Amino acid sequence: MRGVRRIPITQRNRCRFSRRRLLGLGAAAAVATVVPRYVLGGPKFVPPSEKVNIAIVGAGGQGRTNARNLFHEKDAQIIAVCDVAEKTDLSPFYYGGFAGRAVVKAEVEKHYQETNPAFRCAEYVDFREMLEKEKAIDAVLCATPDHAHAVVSIAAMRAGKHVYCEKPLTHSVWEARQVARVAKETGVATQMGNQGHSGEGLRQTCEWIWDGAIGPVREVHAWSDTGKWARGPGRPQETPPAPEGLNWDLWLGPRETRPYHPAYAPYNWRGWWAFGTGAIGDMDCHNIDPAVLALKLEHPLSIEATAGGEVDEEVASAYGAIHYYEFGPRDDMPPVKLVWYDGGLRPPTPPGIDPNDPRQRLGEGSNGILFIGDKGMITCGGWAGMPRLLPLELHREYKRPAKTLPRSKGHHADWLAACKGGPPASADFQYSARLTEIVLLGSVALRCKKKILWDGPAMKATNAPEADRFLKDEYRKGWEIA
Repeated sequence: MRGVRRIPITQRNRCRFSRRRLLGLGAAAAVATVVPRYVLGGPKFVPPSEKVNIAIVGAGGQGRTNARNLFHEKDAQIIAVCDVAEKTDLSPFYYGGFAGRAVVKAEVEKHYQETNPAFRCAEYVDFREMLEKEKAIDAVLCATPDHAHAVVSIAAMRAGKHVYCEKPLTHSVWEARQVARVAKETGVATQMGNQGHSGEGLRQTCEWIWDGAIGPVREVHAWSDTGKWARGPGRPQETPPAPEGLNWDLWLGPRETRPYHPAYAPYNWRGWWAFGTGAIGDMDCHNIDPAVLALKLEHPLSIEATAGGEVDEEVASAYGAIHYYEFGPRDDMPPVKLVWYDGGLRPPTPPGIDPNDPRQRLGEGSNGILFIGDKGMITCGGWAGMPRLLPLELHREYKRPAKTLPRSKGHHADWLAACKGGPPASADFQYSARLTEIVLLGSVALRCKKKILWDGPAMKATNAPEADRFLKDEYRKGWEIA
């Protein structure tokens, strides 16, 4: 079969046989029938006493990172790796080293063979073929570029697999709603890869705000220096051949056919609207997460954005941008303005804060969030970091409330527990689709080049019909989402 590296069945299934139950056919019978657990308990069934069989789709830098993190989880076992690239050199980029399906497969086998010398990991190029062939898969971890998140996640959920998907959950607002719908219909365990959501900082921030530490919150600022992966205008004109071992057609997936160029892959795809979601899509799911949860944010009333240069049809966030959201009242909370800054832009220092005093710093390094309430301020580092109260007198005098939110055992651990029948992970697709939709609306406003008035339930920019083409992608034939 095209797209799969053949492994002898006696080797490829050896790592599964120990997980199947033998049903005796009688005392006199000399043969036992091997029945997979997915037949015994249904496609979503993972006994609490057993490991969750995981397939990784997307074995680039973040897929490799997830695999290494899963090595530390006693409830996890990676049994398949799928990527369109056999081997990728990431040494010039953020992740460093080498990745790709052959590299990650080798790491997986080396890890598990320390305790099980017979272990083998399946290897695929096309995730659809993997889902069809590898019936022992319980769960899929998706770490592809953004444009493939929804197609992979929905296919896996419809196949009865639990799904962990990296952020942003989807490439478009419409996809976010489809992923949330399918997750609800299938009932599988889900989690988005905004790892800070499982940290102590997020929980303390919520508890302090709900306790009234800074009074009603009317303004939030969040920022990151990320961005600037690509420069416009337009697509590159050169048409070099794709690297050996890369299936470029499958890398494109649902996108229209275009020539390969190293400006797109293996790393800088975030800077292109066709494949990524720009700086806001990269970091906003991390850095505004505390605001969305603590302030119970759902549909904004309006969104407006401005960039430091011309917004290109092809290139995402070539310059720093500022995005303004307005939310109406929620429960007993007043209307709130949320502002996002990227590309190195930051909010002004609030009155009364000494910019030369490191104890009064905003955020941590080049990432952070700032809540401004009637009685004071809370600031956290990026990735939902630990909160600090400002001014300093408030931080010293505030009596911390009791812990009321459940604490996490770890971002992957919570998802694995949910796969085995435990409570839903806290960043499941119902929550993370809402967070992702808020994030992506910022890009819609930026590309519309005007303030949009948003009807959330109808998924419509009431004053900007031109926004429709940015709310839902076009899909290549055979890659449509139903």
